[in-house]
Amino acid sequence: MKRSDNVNLGDMKVREKPDTLISSLKKLNLRSYTMILALLVIWGILTIMTDGTFLTPRNMSNLFRQGSVVAFIAIGMVLVVAAGQIDLSVGSLAGLTGAIVALLQVRWLPSLAEATGMTWIASGWPSTIIAVLFAIVFGMLLGAWQGLWIAYGRVPAFIVTLGGLLIFRGSILGLTRGVNIAPLDPTLQLFGQAYLSPMVGAVLGGLAVVAILVFGYYSRMNKRKYGFPVRSLSHDVLIILVSCAATILFVVQMNRFRGIPVPVVILLCLTGLFTFIANRTQFGRHTFAIGGNIEAARLSGINIRRTMLWIYTVMGGLAGISGVVLTARLNVATANAGNLFELNAIAACVIGGTSLAGGEGSIPGAIIGSLIMASIDNGMSLMNVESFWQQIVKGFILMIAVLVDVNSRKVN
Repeated sequence: MKRSDNVNLGDMKVREKPDTLISSLKKLNLRSYTMILALLVIWGILTIMTDGTFLTPRNMSNLFRQGSVVAFIAIGMVLVVAAGQIDLSVGSLAGLTGAIVALLQVRWLPSLAEATGMTWIASGWPSTIIAVLFAIVFGMLLGAWQGLWIAYGRVPAFIVTLGGLLIFRGSILGLTRGVNIAPLDPTLQLFGQAYLSPMVGAVLGGLAVVAILVFGYYSRMNKRKYGFPVRSLSHDVLIILVSCAATILFVVQMNRFRGIPVPVVILLCLTGLFTFIANRTQFGRHTFAIGGNIEAARLSGINIRRTMLWIYTVMGGLAGISGVVLTARLNVATANAGNLFELNAIAACVIGGTSLAGGEGSIPGAIIGSLIMASIDNGMSLMNVESFWQQIVKGFILMIAVLVDVNSRKVN
């Protein structure tokens, strides 16, 4: 996704003479499709090397469930990087919020209930709701605190978030004393371990297919109405059919195990929400404008400081969600939770088409990038590859992704 306020008037002819399928395919931004092809190739290689184990319903369900934890952070990282900034603290912040949600349920709320007599807050859904909301709000406040340093204190984001990484990681050790915090209430575990029933998953899948068809139709009609370039009808139909087929295949594959994992449902909802925010709201436009040209954004009247503050606030909230889901999935909070999540999220964004130079980014692309990174971890684990090789391979993938990004920008 590339932000630009300039419209090529020559493209207006498309309304009168639509492209054929062949000419449309020639004009495709290959970067938008290369990552999908890369994912399919990786899946094919891992399936062969694991004798088919990789593509089993059970393993694919685990893959999506595990990959969602980093994908939550990747959503916010797209906004951060697209604005020309960086956040090295999100992994530690996710670990800290995960520790807080566990401490609230295991120690703090029971102690408060005993002291006040409000026993209803010590367990069950009241305890879970309080703990989850507190952890997410706490993450937003810490994100806003870092945003204040960056936006109003004018301290480079690299320094602020590096300091935040150390502060949050130290806070985890201080709060937990290096001891695992467990067990959690079964209601909280649902956020990381539960599945939708096959019937509910099938209904949601059907609604998703209908939404794809409706959105595709109205998107094409609106482009024609306002004179924007329109792809060939066969091209749009092909994209819609592929999207519908992928949705149906996903639901069928998940239902063959236990159903769609709840963390994946949360991730899909957030992906849709933040894709809308990035593409259709003033906040999203301002974010990409700042990353594209901060001086032009300032001269056009965009409040740079306020937008930066909100970007880091949102990033903190998403890190909080990641921490909650991670802790719920593991049923324990550990001192090293969230380690290297920030690097995996940055790699996912770059692989998904977000430019480190700012001004460009795709939230769906970052989700696919997260899936690529999770697939590598999952596949190598199935092959019993030593953990250090996983880091080496992911490091090379990140370097190649940046190389492709830099050179594609030079060509454009």
